[in-house]
Amino acid sequence: MPRIQSAKKAMRQARARQTRNKAQRAAVRTAVKRVHQAGTHDAATTAYAAAVRLLDRAARKGLLHPNNAARHKSRLAKYVKTKSV
Repeated sequence: MPRIQSAKKAMRQARARQTRNKAQRAAVRTAVKRVHQAGTHDAATTAYAAAVRLLDRAARKGLLHPNNAARHKSRLAKYVKTKSV
């Protein structure tokens, strides 16, 4: 346990950020899984739109690297496109 006041505050902030990041990361993973689990092309398209929103937000907030989010979006778009066939 830190003794210095600023170190105590930094620890509290880090704990709060960790909790928030974990929840947002889980939401992104769930959204990506929903695209893959969608039964029809229409359902996959709507799930894809939700996943893209979360991926863009995660990249903007620094939770994911922008290239990582772009790669996920590209692969999901390719998957949704082949889902109609």
